[in-house]
Amino acid sequence: MAVYRRGYQRYRGPLTGRWTRLLVLPRFAWQRLLQQRLVVITMVVALFWPLACATFIYVSNHAELWAGLSPEIAKMLQIDGRFFVIFMNVQAFFAIVLAAFAGPGLVTPDLSTGALPLYFSRALSRADYVGARMLVLVGLLSPVTWVPGLLLFAMQWGMAGWSWFTKNWTLGAGVFAGFLLWIVFVGLVALASSAYVRWRLVAGGLVLGFFFVSAGAAELINGILRVDWGRALNPGQAMNQVWRSMLGADPIRGPETPVCLLAIAVMTAILLVVLERKLRPVEVVS
Repeated sequence: MAVYRRGYQRYRGPLTGRWTRLLVLPRFAWQRLLQQRLVVITMVVALFWPLACATFIYVSNHAELWAGLSPEIAKMLQIDGRFFVIFMNVQAFFAIVLAAFAGPGLVTPDLSTGALPLYFSRALSRADYVGARMLVLVGLLSPVTWVPGLLLFAMQWGMAGWSWFTKNWTLGAGVFAGFLLWIVFVGLVALASSAYVRWRLVAGGLVLGFFFVSAGAAELINGILRVDWGRALNPGQAMNQVWRSMLGADPIRGPETPVCLLAIAVMTAILLVVLERKLRPVEVVS
């Protein structure tokens, strides 16, 4: 039979699993990101602070090294929620920098080259596409956030014993859950910025600008209106308040944890709306 007489038929063969399809994009994206010098350098630099914290844990668990110190200094050497909050705040900054370097390269090329119709013509929805790109950032940011955090928790557990673990197991859960919440938020900021701007360099600057500008705007609102609730608009301070609640540390001045969670939820919803409007296979130009 001639080719022109053959009608097109829908493919009815076996389909790959959904997770197999989702992992195709992260697999090649991780390989590409690990070839970027700035990404590798940032990941290496981000490991110095966990090493310093590990040294602090070692010193705090050897009383003979600080037996002659005053009670105030000895109290500062305790491993508690305050210690992990400080650790998380420092690593959160490196997560922002990594997302600024890596995030724009995940979506911007697909938009600038018109590759979205090719993706969505497969068995891949917009939610699958965003989830796959988010998996890339989760895999990239995890080694500098919750992975070293849990290693520090395990180190303290091993040196302090089961009695410490039974009293402070919530610290490990708080570190994991708090960092996971931060990774999702930072990842959405990176993806939304790259989808909105479509230039990699500008999108990377927009990721950093989102956090710095929001922090400045929050302080400006507090200064003009003489209030404290403006800090809820600062993602860093809002997340810091949430982390302190998770880890049992003393709260900072400003809105309480429920208000901070509500502000983070609203900002997350706005970022999802931006992705929903920008990640479309076709664009109608009037």
